[in-house]
Amino acid sequence: MIELEGVPELVDPVMVAAFEGWNDAGDAASTAVAHLDKEWKGEVFAALDAEDYYDFQVNRPTVFMEGGTRKITWPTTRLSVVRVGGAKPRDLVLVRGIEPSMRWRSFCNELLGFAHELGVELVVILGALLGDTPHTRPVPVSGVTSDPDLARTMNLEETRYEGPTGIVGVLQEACTHAGVPAVSLWAAVPHYVSQPPNPKATMALLNRLEDLIDLRIPLGELPEDARAWQLGVDQLAAEDSEVAEYVQTLEEARDTAELPEASGEAIAREFERYLRRRDGGPGHASEDGPPFLRDTAHERTKPPYPPAGDAPAGEARSGEARSGERAEEADAESEAGEDDGQE
Repeated sequence: MIELEGVPELVDPVMVAAFEGWNDAGDAASTAVAHLDKEWKGEVFAALDAEDYYDFQVNRPTVFMEGGTRKITWPTTRLSVVRVGGAKPRDLVLVRGIEPSMRWRSFCNELLGFAHELGVELVVILGALLGDTPHTRPVPVSGVTSDPDLARTMNLEETRYEGPTGIVGVLQEACTHAGVPAVSLWAAVPHYVSQPPNPKATMALLNRLEDLIDLRIPLGELPEDARAWQLGVDQLAAEDSEVAEYVQTLEEARDTAELPEASGEAIAREFERYLRRRDGGPGHASEDGPPFLRDTAHERTKPPYPPAGDAPAGEARSGEARSGERAEEADAESEAGEDDGQE
C-alpha cells in the first residue's frame, strides 16, 4: 500500500511520464518533462528504490561535492507534482527517470499505485524515435493508444505495432489492463542528426501535449533554442553535399506525402490552434503567425495531427543507441514501420 504524506489533493490530475534511453531519441521526451518541472517548479514527493530496478554497471551512480562533503546520486525514477492555475486549473504528476534495467512489471505496477492514490485520470507517456524526417520541416508527432474509445474521442491512432518494445509500450499496456486511460506521444527525430539535445522535437511534444490535455504550457526559451538548432544543422548540411542532397530527398518525399493534408478543414484546425496559443500570452504563439501562413524555404502547411494511417515508423532506439548507424538501417526500419505503425 502506497501512502502519500504531504501531497495536497489534486485537481483533475494527469500523469506525464518520460524515460531516458531506448525511447528517448535526442533526449526530446525526457527534456520535455524536465521543462514542465522547471517552468512550474515541481516538488518531488517520491522516488523509486534504485536497487529494485537498475543495474548500476549499466547506469552508474555519480559522485558530487556538496559543502565539502562527497555525496552520491543514484539513477532512479522520481515523481513530482506541479500545481497549474488559471481559468481551468489542472495538476500534473510528472514522472521522470531512466528506463529500468529489470523488473519492468513491478516498476509499472508501482507507478500505477501512485496514479491510483493520486486519482490520476489520464496517463500520457512521451517518447521520441529516429526516423526518415528532414530537420527543415515541422517535427511529426503521433499520438497512439490501445483504447479504441480513447482513440476515437481524442483523435488518436489505435496502435497496431508488433515487435520489440521499450518501457513506454510496457507502461501503456499496463495502464490499459489496469483500466487507466493512457496515451503515448511520439516525436520523430531525424536519424542523421540524432545527438541530443533536440529542442525542436521537445517543443513539438509539448505543443501536442498542450492540445491533448487542454492546458497552456509556457515554452520559455525553447522556440529560440529550436531556431538556433535548425540554423546549426542547416550550416552543417550545407558543408556536406551528400548530406544536403539527402535532406532534399527527404523534403521532397515529405512534401509529396503531405499534399492531401492541405485541406480547408486542416487549415481551419491549425488556425484555431494558432489563435489559442496567441491568446495564451508570451511563449504560446510565433510572432510570424500560424505555420501555414508562412512562406519560407523551411516550413510549409501541416495540420496538428498526422493523417489517418500514417503511423510513425515502428519503435526505434534512442539517438544514443543509434548514433553510429547510417541510412541503410534507418530506411529498413522506416519501410517496416509504415506497415506496422508505432507504439
